[in-house]
This record gives sequence, structure tokens and C-alpha cells, in this order.
Amino acid sequence: MPSIEGSQVRKLVIACDAGMGSSVLMANQLKKRLKDNGVVIEHSPIDAIPVDADVVLTHTKLADRTRAHAGDRPVVAFRDFVGDPAVDGVVAAIHGGTTIDG
Repeated sequence: MPSIEGSQVRKLVIACDAGMGSSVLMANQLKKRLKDNGVVIEHSPIDAIPVDADVVLTHTKLADRTRAHAGDRPVVAFRDFVGDPAVDGVVAAIHGGTTIDG
């Protein structure tokens, strides 16, 4: 399972496939939460995850497909676009410099 230290994250990508703007909403929320950490937050289709992404967030229903496109980068799956513990854990790891497993 790929992992990264939170202090090494420079780009976080929210991979989506629904086309309903939920990844844009999450990206905007994460930009506010991580603005002091210098982390670039982007949203991307699953099949176009940027090569410079350090960690990828995606909905649990899309996790297997996302992992197939993410290569050796950690993929963290979440269920809720607002207030999900998995997303909160990634934010805490980036703030605290602890390990993000995916």
C-alpha cells in the first residue's frame, strides 16, 4: 500500500467521475483548510490524474478505478463529500507531518 508523509505533500488531487461538481466543492473546502501548508489542491477526472499528484482522494465507489490510474501514489477513499473522517485524517496528517496511507 503506497504511503507518504504529510509534510511531503505538495499536490493533492480529488479524482472524480460523476461530473456533478462534487469534486470542485471538496477542492474548494480543502483549499481553505490547507491554505497555510502550501499544498496545491486540484480536481481531476480519474483517467487524467496529474503525474505530479502526491496523494489522491476519491469516493469509495471509484476507489478501485482510481487506484488503477494512480500508480504508486496513495489513494484515500471517502464516503461523504463534507465531514468525512478519511478526509479529516489526510488534512490532519498534512498539518502534523504524519503518514498518509492509501
